[in-house]
Amino acid sequence: MNDKKIAAFFDIDGTLHRDSLMNEHFKKLIKYEVVDERFWVNGVKDSYINWDKRFEDYDNYLFDVSAAYVKAITGLHKKYIDFATEQVMKLKADRVYKYTRNIIEKHKKEGHLIIFISGSPDFLVEAMGKKHHAFLAIGSKYIMKNNYFTGEVIPMWDAESKNKTIDRLVEEYNIDLDKSYAYGDTNGDYNMLRRVGNPVAMNPSKELFTKIKANEELAKKATILIERKDVIYKTKADIDILEL
Repeated sequence: MNDKKIAAFFDIDGTLHRDSLMNEHFKKLIKYEVVDERFWVNGVKDSYINWDKRFEDYDNYLFDVSAAYVKAITGLHKKYIDFATEQVMKLKADRVYKYTRNIIEKHKKEGHLIIFISGSPDFLVEAMGKKHHAFLAIGSKYIMKNNYFTGEVIPMWDAESKNKTIDRLVEEYNIDLDKSYAYGDTNGDYNMLRRVGNPVAMNPSKELFTKIKANEELAKKATILIERKDVIYKTKADIDILEL
Protein backbone atom coordinates (compact mmCIF):
# COMPACT_ATOMS: atom_id res chain seq x y z
CA MET A 1 0.00 0.00 0.00
CA ASN A 2 1.43 3.35 -1.07
CA ASP A 3 0.52 6.02 1.45
CA LYS A 4 2.84 8.68 0.03
CA LYS A 5 1.38 12.16 -0.15
CA ILE A 6 1.28 14.61 -3.04
CA ALA A 7 2.36 18.16 -2.28
CA ALA A 8 1.96 21.45 -4.12
CA PHE A 9 4.86 23.78 -3.27
CA PHE A 10 4.30 27.49 -3.82
CA ASP A 11 6.59 30.46 -3.79
CA ILE A 12 4.63 33.59 -2.82
CA ASP A 13 6.20 36.80 -4.14
CA GLY A 14 5.65 37.04 -7.88
CA THR A 15 4.01 33.60 -7.96
CA LEU A 16 0.93 34.00 -5.78
CA HIS A 17 1.19 37.62 -4.70
CA ARG A 18 1.63 40.14 -7.53
CA ASP A 19 4.35 42.02 -5.67
CA SER A 20 6.73 41.41 -2.77
CA LEU A 21 5.11 41.02 0.67
CA MET A 22 8.30 42.33 2.25
CA ASN A 23 8.14 45.37 -0.01
CA GLU A 24 4.55 46.04 1.04
CA HIS A 25 5.46 45.61 4.71
CA PHE A 26 8.38 48.02 4.30
CA LYS A 27 6.07 50.64 2.79
CA LYS A 28 3.55 50.28 5.61
CA LEU A 29 6.25 50.74 8.27
CA ILE A 30 7.30 53.95 6.53
CA LYS A 31 3.72 55.15 6.02
CA TYR A 32 2.93 54.84 9.72
CA GLU A 33 6.30 56.39 10.63
CA VAL A 34 7.52 53.30 12.42
CA VAL A 35 10.78 53.39 10.45
CA ASP A 36 12.53 56.34 8.80
CA GLU A 37 11.98 56.87 5.08
CA ARG A 38 15.73 57.31 4.63
CA PHE A 39 16.17 53.53 4.69
CA TRP A 40 14.11 53.33 1.50
CA VAL A 41 15.54 56.46 -0.10
CA ASN A 42 19.18 55.52 0.51
CA GLY A 43 18.90 51.76 0.06
CA VAL A 44 16.16 51.05 -2.46
CA LYS A 45 14.91 54.09 -4.36
CA ASP A 46 17.47 54.07 -7.19
CA SER A 47 17.19 50.30 -7.59
CA TYR A 48 13.39 50.54 -7.68
CA ILE A 49 13.44 53.27 -10.32
CA ASN A 50 15.82 51.22 -12.47
CA TRP A 51 13.67 48.11 -12.05
CA ASP A 52 10.50 50.08 -12.80
CA LYS A 53 12.12 51.30 -16.03
CA ARG A 54 13.35 47.74 -16.73
CA PHE A 55 17.04 48.64 -16.54
CA GLU A 56 17.58 46.62 -13.34
CA ASP A 57 17.31 42.86 -12.81
CA TYR A 58 14.34 41.91 -10.60
CA ASP A 59 16.38 39.61 -8.36
CA ASN A 60 18.94 42.38 -7.74
CA TYR A 61 16.17 44.83 -6.90
CA LEU A 62 14.67 42.45 -4.33
CA PHE A 63 18.12 41.87 -2.82
CA ASP A 64 18.47 45.64 -2.28
CA VAL A 65 14.99 45.79 -0.74
CA SER A 66 15.84 42.94 1.64
CA ALA A 67 19.14 44.51 2.77
CA ALA A 68 17.52 47.90 3.42
CA TYR A 69 14.52 46.32 5.13
CA VAL A 70 16.67 44.33 7.57
CA LYS A 71 18.58 47.50 8.51
CA ALA A 72 15.34 49.42 8.96
CA ILE A 73 13.68 46.96 11.35
CA THR A 74 16.71 45.87 13.38
CA GLY A 75 15.92 46.69 17.00
CA LEU A 76 12.20 47.11 16.26
CA HIS A 77 9.67 45.69 18.72
CA LYS A 78 7.50 42.83 17.54
CA LYS A 79 4.28 44.78 18.20
CA TYR A 80 5.13 47.24 15.42
CA ILE A 81 6.03 44.44 13.04
CA ASP A 82 2.74 42.68 13.85
CA PHE A 83 0.78 45.90 13.31
CA ALA A 84 2.27 46.42 9.84
CA THR A 85 1.66 42.75 9.03
CA GLU A 86 -2.03 43.17 9.87
CA GLN A 87 -2.20 46.21 7.57
CA VAL A 88 -0.56 44.34 4.69
CA MET A 89 -2.96 41.43 5.06
CA LYS A 90 -5.95 43.74 5.31
CA LEU A 91 -5.06 45.97 2.36
CA LYS A 92 -2.77 43.97 0.04
CA ALA A 93 -3.20 40.24 0.62
CA ASP A 94 -5.84 39.84 -2.10
CA ARG A 95 -3.54 41.29 -4.76
CA VAL A 96 -2.81 37.85 -6.15
CA TYR A 97 -2.66 36.13 -9.52
CA LYS A 98 -5.96 34.59 -10.57
CA TYR A 99 -4.31 31.42 -11.89
CA THR A 100 -2.38 30.71 -8.69
CA ARG A 101 -5.33 31.46 -6.43
CA ASN A 102 -7.52 29.07 -8.42
CA ILE A 103 -4.92 26.30 -8.69
CA ILE A 104 -4.45 26.37 -4.90
CA GLU A 105 -8.15 25.64 -4.50
CA LYS A 106 -7.94 22.84 -7.07
CA HIS A 107 -5.04 21.22 -5.20
CA LYS A 108 -7.02 21.42 -1.95
CA LYS A 109 -9.99 19.61 -3.52
CA GLU A 110 -7.63 16.87 -4.70
CA GLY A 111 -6.30 16.43 -1.17
CA HIS A 112 -2.78 17.70 -1.90
CA LEU A 113 -0.63 19.29 0.79
CA ILE A 114 -0.43 23.05 0.15
CA ILE A 115 3.04 24.21 1.20
CA PHE A 116 4.22 27.81 0.93
CA ILE A 117 8.01 28.23 0.78
CA SER A 118 9.04 31.85 0.39
CA GLY A 119 11.96 34.18 0.93
CA SER A 120 9.67 36.74 2.55
CA PRO A 121 9.77 37.11 6.36
CA ASP A 122 8.25 34.21 8.27
CA PHE A 123 5.60 36.38 9.93
CA LEU A 124 4.28 37.50 6.51
CA VAL A 125 4.44 34.02 4.97
CA GLU A 126 2.62 32.51 7.94
CA ALA A 127 -0.11 35.17 7.68
CA MET A 128 -0.51 34.42 3.97
CA GLY A 129 -0.57 30.71 4.70
CA LYS A 130 -3.33 31.20 7.25
CA LYS A 131 -5.37 33.21 4.76
CA HIS A 132 -5.14 30.47 2.12
CA HIS A 133 -5.40 27.58 4.62
CA ALA A 134 -2.02 26.18 3.62
CA PHE A 135 -0.82 22.98 5.28
CA LEU A 136 2.56 24.63 5.95
CA ALA A 137 3.93 28.14 5.43
CA ILE A 138 7.71 28.54 5.68
CA GLY A 139 9.57 31.83 5.20
CA SER A 140 12.91 33.38 6.03
CA LYS A 141 13.23 33.28 9.81
CA TYR A 142 13.65 36.70 11.39
CA ILE A 143 15.23 36.13 14.78
CA MET A 144 13.60 37.84 17.76
CA LYS A 145 15.08 38.23 21.23
CA ASN A 146 12.87 39.55 24.02
CA ASN A 147 10.38 40.57 21.28
CA TYR A 148 12.93 42.74 19.44
CA PHE A 149 14.29 41.90 16.00
CA THR A 150 18.01 41.17 16.31
CA GLY A 151 18.95 41.80 12.68
CA GLU A 152 19.71 38.11 12.13
CA VAL A 153 17.91 36.31 9.31
CA ILE A 154 17.96 32.63 8.38
CA PRO A 155 17.20 32.90 4.65
CA MET A 156 14.69 30.98 2.59
CA TRP A 157 15.08 32.98 -0.62
CA ASP A 158 17.86 30.96 -2.25
CA ALA A 159 17.60 27.69 -4.16
CA GLU A 160 19.81 25.76 -1.73
CA SER A 161 17.78 26.71 1.36
CA LYS A 162 14.57 25.69 -0.35
CA ASN A 163 16.22 22.46 -1.47
CA LYS A 164 17.19 21.53 2.10
CA THR A 165 13.72 22.40 3.34
CA ILE A 166 12.14 20.13 0.73
CA ASP A 167 14.47 17.30 1.83
CA ARG A 168 13.19 17.69 5.38
CA LEU A 169 9.53 17.88 4.34
CA VAL A 170 9.78 14.82 2.09
CA GLU A 171 11.16 12.80 5.00
CA GLU A 172 8.76 14.20 7.61
CA TYR A 173 5.53 13.97 5.59
CA ASN A 174 6.33 11.09 3.23
CA ILE A 175 5.93 13.19 0.07
CA ASP A 176 6.14 11.67 -3.41
CA LEU A 177 8.07 14.31 -5.37
CA ASP A 178 7.52 12.58 -8.72
CA LYS A 179 3.78 13.18 -8.38
CA SER A 180 4.06 16.57 -6.66
CA TYR A 181 3.82 20.11 -8.05
CA ALA A 182 5.84 23.28 -7.63
CA TYR A 183 5.19 26.88 -8.64
CA GLY A 184 7.87 29.57 -8.72
CA ASP A 185 9.07 32.62 -10.61
CA THR A 186 12.74 33.35 -9.84
CA ASN A 187 16.10 31.61 -9.69
CA GLY A 188 15.59 30.88 -5.98
CA ASP A 189 12.80 28.49 -7.00
CA TYR A 190 14.94 26.50 -9.44
CA ASN A 191 15.62 23.47 -7.21
CA MET A 192 12.00 23.40 -6.08
CA LEU A 193 10.88 23.18 -9.71
CA ARG A 194 13.63 20.79 -10.75
CA ARG A 195 12.79 18.17 -8.16
CA VAL A 196 9.06 17.68 -8.72
CA GLY A 197 7.24 15.82 -11.47
CA ASN A 198 4.98 18.77 -12.29
CA PRO A 199 6.92 22.08 -12.27
CA VAL A 200 5.25 25.35 -13.27
CA ALA A 201 7.24 28.56 -13.82
CA MET A 202 4.81 31.41 -13.15
CA ASN A 203 5.86 34.63 -14.94
CA PRO A 204 9.49 33.43 -14.75
CA SER A 205 12.41 35.82 -14.60
CA LYS A 206 14.88 35.62 -17.48
CA GLU A 207 17.44 33.96 -15.20
CA LEU A 208 15.03 31.19 -14.17
CA PHE A 209 13.73 30.70 -17.70
CA THR A 210 17.27 30.37 -19.05
CA LYS A 211 18.18 27.78 -16.39
CA ILE A 212 15.06 25.76 -17.14
CA LYS A 213 15.91 25.70 -20.84
CA ALA A 214 19.48 24.64 -20.08
CA ASN A 215 18.26 21.60 -18.13
CA GLU A 216 16.95 19.20 -20.78
CA GLU A 217 14.99 17.05 -18.34
CA LEU A 218 13.38 20.03 -16.62
CA ALA A 219 12.65 21.80 -19.93
CA LYS A 220 10.65 18.80 -21.11
CA LYS A 221 8.37 18.65 -18.09
CA ALA A 222 8.12 22.31 -17.09
CA THR A 223 5.08 24.41 -17.92
CA ILE A 224 5.49 28.15 -18.44
CA LEU A 225 2.53 30.25 -17.25
CA ILE A 226 2.21 33.94 -18.06
CA GLU A 227 -0.66 35.95 -16.57
CA ARG A 228 -1.18 39.43 -17.98
CA LYS A 229 -4.28 41.55 -17.43
CA ASP A 230 -7.12 39.00 -17.53
CA VAL A 231 -5.44 36.50 -19.89
CA ILE A 232 -3.40 33.42 -18.89
CA TYR A 233 -0.90 32.09 -21.44
CA LYS A 234 0.33 28.52 -21.13
CA THR A 235 3.33 27.16 -23.03
CA LYS A 236 6.40 24.95 -22.68
CA ALA A 237 10.05 25.86 -22.16
CA ASP A 238 10.99 25.45 -25.84
CA ILE A 239 10.03 29.00 -26.75
CA ASP A 240 12.76 31.57 -27.34
CA ILE A 241 13.49 34.69 -25.30
CA LEU A 242 13.37 37.78 -27.49
CA GLU A 243 16.57 39.75 -27.11
CA LEU A 244 16.53 43.46 -27.95
